[in-house]
Formats: sequence, structure tokens, C-alpha cells
Amino acid sequence: MILSLASRMLRSTDARLLWKFGYNFGFKGMRSVQRFKKRLKKGEVFPPFLYISIINSCNLRCTGCWVDVAAPQAKIEFDELDKLIKNAKSHGNSFFGILGGEPFLHPDLIRILEAHPDCYFQIFTNGHYITDEVAADLRRVGNATPLISVEGTANVSDERRGRRDVLGKTLAGIETCIRHRLITGVATSVCQTNFDDLVSEAWVDRLIELGVHYCWFHTYRAVGPDAAPELALTPDQVLSVRRFAVEMRSEKAIAFVDAYWDDKGQALCPAATGISHHISPWGDIEPCPIVQFANEKVGDNDGDLYKTITESQLLKDFRSTAAEATRGCIVLERPDLLKEVVERNDSRDTTARGAAHAELAAMTSLNSQHNPGNEIREKHWLYRFAKKHWFFGFGAYT
Repeated sequence: MILSLASRMLRSTDARLLWKFGYNFGFKGMRSVQRFKKRLKKGEVFPPFLYISIINSCNLRCTGCWVDVAAPQAKIEFDELDKLIKNAKSHGNSFFGILGGEPFLHPDLIRILEAHPDCYFQIFTNGHYITDEVAADLRRVGNATPLISVEGTANVSDERRGRRDVLGKTLAGIETCIRHRLITGVATSVCQTNFDDLVSEAWVDRLIELGVHYCWFHTYRAVGPDAAPELALTPDQVLSVRRFAVEMRSEKAIAFVDAYWDDKGQALCPAATGISHHISPWGDIEPCPIVQFANEKVGDNDGDLYKTITESQLLKDFRSTAAEATRGCIVLERPDLLKEVVERNDSRDTTARGAAHAELAAMTSLNSQHNPGNEIREKHWLYRFAKKHWFFGFGAYT
């Protein structure tokens, strides 16, 4: 299937875009992980992959969203964003996840991609603002892949995302990306209302038919002001999502992103391993996007992001506490422990709504990807090799 996927990508994208992806993300990404491993031996944790929410605004109102999308707009201005990317680059980083809100509402998104042609960016988007003009800019710059969210059928999408004709506009964005020969992905937050429709071979075949190159099925996180825990998956369903991804990546000509299990099928948390942390639209440095607490900002230490992150006691405490408690998601499984970490470090609420402490106190234990004794190992040798060397526990779990 790897050869079939490679053939499909060669026919549907530009060689220049494939080169940018292979070199900036592939080769340089692997190199940044190797530098990360060397830093770990010295007790320094600076993530090789940073996720940056560049703006809080969004046109949708999704159930379970933890971002204050209706609050007054906050965004990381170009100069500050440029500075933090340069700082991370000086320590070997080349890959950045760009989140929102809706990233394409940021007026300087294309400009920041242009400013860093030696990096690669994955843009998490609903696809509604990807016009022909925007797609043409992305193709011209060549160092970004849109990851477009699809949350269910037409009715489910409208219900989950608080607007009308959401799926139709999203599919139009996907079609525009494919027509402009962009490397294009589709992401789904799998929950009770879309499980049967999207965790299916038929949906994967539809994605391939559309021309999509990769997909990401991640499980629903019941957090935020409208957590909707009734949408969370059961342990058997989470296991089914894992099994589905392993099987499909061995059978279908489409890549499957999978950030929450290692090559042996053991659960992992990217934030607990230190391989990724998150920066909010207000410049707060958080353990991950759903942990909306921080003690530091990107402007601390005169903008020396490396110093700020490696010396953060909150991030250190979060990583050690999470890794000791579970290989899964401490936010879902042990919100009580997360509450202790936040209180122990006197961390501030980084939301605009100012309710994160109360929301955390009200959370009850839910399932995550940790399911010891039911590990599903990677079947395909290439995925297994890549995960073993460039995305796994890195000694975080003992």
C-alpha cells in the first residue's frame, strides 16, 4: 500500500511540494527528534514539535470546543510568531502545527509560511476559508499541508458544529485543496455520533476517491465549557479505532496519522513524553491544547523560548505526574491529579472565560487510549520502524 500511496501522491501533487514535505518535515523532522533525544540525556526537554494556536476566532461553534472562539479576538502577531519560530529553529525544530480557532482567519498566516520556507506547517482547519486564491498561495509557498476536519454526516456535522451546511462547505474546501494539488489531510474527532459513519472502510474509500492523502482519527476529548461527556467513546470503541487504523494503514493507499500509540501498541501522551507542547493565542505556554493553564509566556526571558520551556516547573511537573499516573491522557483519566499539578504550581487560567479551574474541578474520570493488556501492535513495517525511532515514549514511562 505504501507504493500505491506514493504513486497516487506523485500523480496528484507537485514534485516541489513533495520535496518540501520530504525534506522539511521528513528528514529535518527526524533530525530534530534525534536532537531532542540528546537533550533528554542532559535533562533538558524542548519539544521537537510545537503546536501553536495563532488565533482564537472561528466561524463555527463546535460542541466540546475548549477555545474561546466567541471572545474578543486574540492572535499572535506576526513579529512575535516569527520570533518564536526562529527561536525554535535555532534548536533544530522544523515542524509546527498551526491551530486556532480557525487559522485561516489570521491575516498573516500565508506571510508566516513565506517567512520560513525551511520549515513545514500542518494547518488544522475546517476548510471553509480555503478559496482558490488561498489554495494557490499554499501551492506557491509549498511548505504547508491543510488538515481539514470532518465530524460526521451532513446532519451530524451541523449539530456538532453549530452551523448549517458545514459538511458541504468543508467538502468544497477539500476539493479546492485537491484541485490545487496540495498535500491534503482529513481529521476526525471520533465520538458517539460519528463512530458508525466514519470509522468505516467505506469512508476511507470515499477519502481516497476525493483525493485525500492522509487522515487522522483521534478520540473525542470531553473538556471545556461544553464538555458533553456523553459523546466520549467506551474503552471498546477506543480499541476499535486503534484496530481500524492499524488494519487500514496496511490495506489502503492513504496514510494514517496516529499520535497516541507507539510501535508496540502501547498508549502514549505526546505532552507527557515532552515531544510536543502548546502555545495559546495569548502566548501562554501550555502542556497541551486541552490543558488551559500556564505559568509562562512566549515573551518571557526576552523571548528565549528554549530557556522558558526547559526551565518551566509546571511543564516538568505535568510530564512527570502524567507519566507516573498513566500512559494515556491524564486530563481524561485523572483530572484530580491535573488539579493537584495546577494548584501545586499556582498556575493561572489561560482562558478568556476564566472558568478553567471550575471546569477542571467538575470533571470526572473518563476513558482514554490507555488499555493495558489489549495492545495492538503496528502491522506495517514502515509505520513500526518510524514510530520506534521517531515517535514513542522516549523513556518517559517507567
